[in-house]
Order: sequence, then structure tokens, then C-alpha cells
Amino acid sequence: MKAGWISEHDAKIAKKIGYVIAGGNRYDGQTVTEWELLDLEREGFMSLLGEPKTQERMQHLLMTGKPLRN
Repeated sequence: MKAGWISEHDAKIAKKIGYVIAGGNRYDGQTVTEWELLDLEREGFMSLLGEPKTQERMQHLLMTGKPLRN
């Protein structure tokens, strides 16, 4: 949005992305493999697919070619 605010769903997506980038629940200095990151990414993506707002966004993008901010 132009005012700089994000929707609740935007925040949910951002938290999932941050969780993946951080490697999930890790201790300081603990390493994460590429496969673990890919697993976290897949889990986050699949959980978001079950969200009605994600489905609305996908449908809107496919129908109009424009993103939906819900």
C-alpha cells in the first residue's frame, strides 16, 4: 500500500520467509544445509497454499495479471 502499511497476510508471508532465511529454529552458530533450507521453503509454501487469502491472490493474479493486496 502507498502509506507503507502491510496487510496481515503480507506480515504472515514475511514471517514465513524470515523463518526460512534464518534456517528455522537454530541456535547461534548452528549450520543449516541446502536441503534443510529447501525443506523449510517447501513447508512454508505448502502451508501458505492452504490459506484462503493466498488462494485469492493466486486466482486474481492468474485472471488479471495484477497482484491482489488482501
